[in-house]
Amino acid sequence: MADLEESGLIYSPYTSAGRIPTEIGLRLFVDGMLEVGNLSKKERNEIEIQCKNNGQRMEDILIQATSMLSGLSRCASMVMAPKKNKPLKHIEFVMISPGRALVVLVSDGDVVENRLIDIPLGITTSALIQAANYINSKLQNRSFEEARDQIEKEINIHEAELDSLTQNIVEQGLAVWSGARKDSKKITRESLIVRGQANLLEDLEAKEDLERIRLLFGDLERKKDLIELLGLAKDAEGVRIFIGSENNLFSLSGSSVIAAPYMDEKNNLLGVIGVIGPTRLNYARIIPLVDYTAKIIGKIL
Repeated sequence: MADLEESGLIYSPYTSAGRIPTEIGLRLFVDGMLEVGNLSKKERNEIEIQCKNNGQRMEDILIQATSMLSGLSRCASMVMAPKKNKPLKHIEFVMISPGRALVVLVSDGDVVENRLIDIPLGITTSALIQAANYINSKLQNRSFEEARDQIEKEINIHEAELDSLTQNIVEQGLAVWSGARKDSKKITRESLIVRGQANLLEDLEAKEDLERIRLLFGDLERKKDLIELLGLAKDAEGVRIFIGSENNLFSLSGSSVIAAPYMDEKNNLLGVIGVIGPTRLNYARIIPLVDYTAKIIGKIL
């Protein structure tokens, strides 16, 4: 025990406590010693049935799968889903305060989305109107991708009659609609579904646990950061495991994420599903749960 502690693999959180693994110790265990369990046929059938249970809309399937996974793991679960790109019909910029503007996006079916963006100080309302009018003029009889390409071309060869501040707003408006992530030159916009946060309040062993969960809840609120974290699992062929401070998002809350990508029938990447919980979670149990659920989601979709 003394040798393990000296090697940084275990530690005592306080004087009278027993020894528990450090993040380095957990990583050594997961990578080199963990024996991952197999799901029973009954468990596999139950996962498949529950994932199919809620209709055939992609969002319903993903919500059901995430809720099911949080229930089986007794942790929080999350899924990153590609957001369907409906054609953009109209865009408006509304000044909120100096340096801040609201982007109003109207897509087919009159679906309205709002986004807050930072804008250069000193920009006028008339410049925002000019930026919106410019984008809207390019949207006429064009898909969004065609309009974006035309706008970028005009900006690059200085054909767009826009000053630098207005041009900045145009580019931000395009970025808001496109989303920041580009995968193989295909623009995707992603959403995040989180379920089962209440499970994290179970089995708290000490006051320190409560503070850790409070920090974790704050992390879960930052969905943009979570999407970026799950994006790291996109390149994996199977399950990826992030333990504690291995990812900056959870450096304070001491949490682990187990995530796996799910694909369509042509092996095109659709999204990532995963479980988040304390670093002491049952890796041998949860790894196959996440892996099989990802495979079933891909099969259903």
